[in-house]
Amino acid sequence: MIISGNIIDLHHRRIFFGEITIKNGHITRIEQKSGVSRSYILPGFVDAHVHVESSMLIPSEFARMAVVHGTVATVSDPHEIANVMGVEGVRFMMKNGHQSPFKFFFGAPSCVPATSFETAGATIDSKAVEELLNDPEILYLSEMMNYPGVLFNDEEVLKKISIAKQLNKPVDGHAPGVTGEDARRYFAAGISTDHECFTFEEGLEKAKLGVKILIREGSAARNFEALIPLLERFPGQIMFCSDDKHPDDLVEGHLNQLAARALAKGCELLDILRAACVNPVEHYGLPVGLLREGDPADFIVTDDLENFTIRQTWIAGQLVAEDGKTLLPSVDCQPVNHFTAKPRETTDFAVQAPNSVRENLQIRVIRALEGQLVTESFLAPALLQNGRIVSNPEHDILKFTVVNRYREAPPSLAFIQNFNLKNGAIASCVGHDSHNILAIGTDDELLCKAVNLIIGNKGGIAAVSGAGEERVLPLPVAGIMTTEDGYTVAKKYSAIDAFVKQELKCTLKAPFMTLSFMALLVIPELKLSDLGLFDGKKFQFVKLFETTVEP
Repeated sequence: MIISGNIIDLHHRRIFFGEITIKNGHITRIEQKSGVSRSYILPGFVDAHVHVESSMLIPSEFARMAVVHGTVATVSDPHEIANVMGVEGVRFMMKNGHQSPFKFFFGAPSCVPATSFETAGATIDSKAVEELLNDPEILYLSEMMNYPGVLFNDEEVLKKISIAKQLNKPVDGHAPGVTGEDARRYFAAGISTDHECFTFEEGLEKAKLGVKILIREGSAARNFEALIPLLERFPGQIMFCSDDKHPDDLVEGHLNQLAARALAKGCELLDILRAACVNPVEHYGLPVGLLREGDPADFIVTDDLENFTIRQTWIAGQLVAEDGKTLLPSVDCQPVNHFTAKPRETTDFAVQAPNSVRENLQIRVIRALEGQLVTESFLAPALLQNGRIVSNPEHDILKFTVVNRYREAPPSLAFIQNFNLKNGAIASCVGHDSHNILAIGTDDELLCKAVNLIIGNKGGIAAVSGAGEERVLPLPVAGIMTTEDGYTVAKKYSAIDAFVKQELKCTLKAPFMTLSFMALLVIPELKLSDLGLFDGKKFQFVKLFETTVEP
């Protein structure tokens, strides 16, 4: 098979008209020819860090959607399902991913559970990490979120890093806001990347240390605008990633959108494509083709080097997407699930005010931020009814709960701002990192209804209104994914997302994705786990009340 067009040679930084000969899934010959074409042939895009589970799709369904936008491979961290099901979950992802020609490259999760301050469904210790890393199909140690463990020489943390280094496998970083001497020590431990930079200054400091900076633009965390100026100065150290991508966003685009935005910002085309295609392959040693003789025939074809609308996507010489349509079939998959929570009562969500301090009682409130995983913390007057602290929709201070899905325990309770629900509740079992049930509501009854919708479906996302309307998207695979067709899931997700924004009046761009990170303890400042309110800067639990009296 021979394909002709304008070939973008990223290694020699040139574009020329030529022919590519493909045999048995590999490029056997590239010849420069005389001729003209509207089509450009370039290496496929590689998402340098993504949790496939956050798309709510099993890998084979994620692949069907991603190839439409020119993505041929992902560096996939199965951390989410690992926190639910341990090594069994990692193996599930690998098995399903193998049923697609798409190139999934999984890592060994380094932090399961992510912290000792929450309840997860499994533990992956250094022995299990070693077992995974000895598998030739596991290419790296996934993001080391326990940066305090690195800085304070935690034996188990250092053992995991040491195993990866002995096997010559990269170690991914996760160090939001870590700078100065702490950053130097963290990366000196052998950690080579970071996808958590959220300011230019932070990214610049880490890039100067030689760290590979992954510019993240997902459904909730959006750091592209802040970090893209780094590309011109450090073209060999920049990669693009989505980290977490919801299905409705995946319908619209993937890394092709970042390439188009970078070009519009004035970035040089070949530097953009180096970040989107070459740097991940070279850093992780991926068996992904880069348009060279002898390489696997992984490439994309476009007539549009401005918006990067993809005409064709090829993987190992197979045409997998054309003109906006996926050519990959769905794959049969038997769901697996670890979900034992039982229905709750409205009274489970009551917050009793301390008897001795009810006048001018102050509560700590989490402030969610649009487009960020970090939060803020502030004190606000408590709204009391019959001796209980309740949601205050007028001031957008709503009750927030995390319910343990793995064993019976009282719900943990706190308050949160910036969701702006007016009369309703939302809930989700996609709750990083342990995937307990997260819910926010304007009153306890609606909060309980939303939680019970998740429990009744053994996982999913749900919303209820004060008028009695209910919406739910079941996620029967580990409580965080579904086996349904990705495009169908995207429509269902868009419908429930619209319901939350239009009927419940939520003002966030991605309410469910933002909710999912409100239990992510390793990202400051204030978060909630099933065990309590947690200060991510001090790395310790804090009280809900600004008083010495226990609730």
